Amino acid sequence: MRMKDREITDKAIIEKIIKESDICRLGLSHNNEAYIVPLNFGYADNVIYVHTGKVGKKIDMIKGNNSVCFEMETNTKIVKGNIPCKWTMHFQTIIGRGKAYLVEDKEEKIKALDIIMKHYGNNNNEFPDAALNVTAVIKIEIEEMTGKQSGFPELSK
Repeated sequence: MRMKDREITDKAIIEKIIKESDICRLGLSHNNEAYIVPLNFGYADNVIYVHTGKVGKKIDMIKGNNSVCFEMETNTKIVKGNIPCKWTMHFQTIIGRGKAYLVEDKEEKIKALDIIMKHYGNNNNEFPDAALNVTAVIKIEIEEMTGKQSGFPELSK
């Protein structure tokens, strides 16, 4: 990271940023084509879970190349200055990479969907078979993850 003073290495702060983020942007690549998509997500035990339909571009790309990257952010705020070059942005962001796998086991799929729902504050989850049958769950095993922030000097690194 070029600006080491903005780097976040504290795992507790990284996980706090993940918890406060609403969207996970998933980056995929296959056959020299790049693709990024914003998704709802859940996080537990160094794994990100997302859900999608059973057919589509994300599924096809993961089947062809399961190496992915991801990004999420929170606490964004534009800070205006007197001239354009004095404007800045406050933010906290996480960027990482890992391997994506399609979850086939019904119990693991239910566990993953529960983790996603809990991320958004829903703790009373029932998933009917009809919904499970048309839903794909993607499990992203995180290999590397870094944090960066600007405008939060009170936080330890």
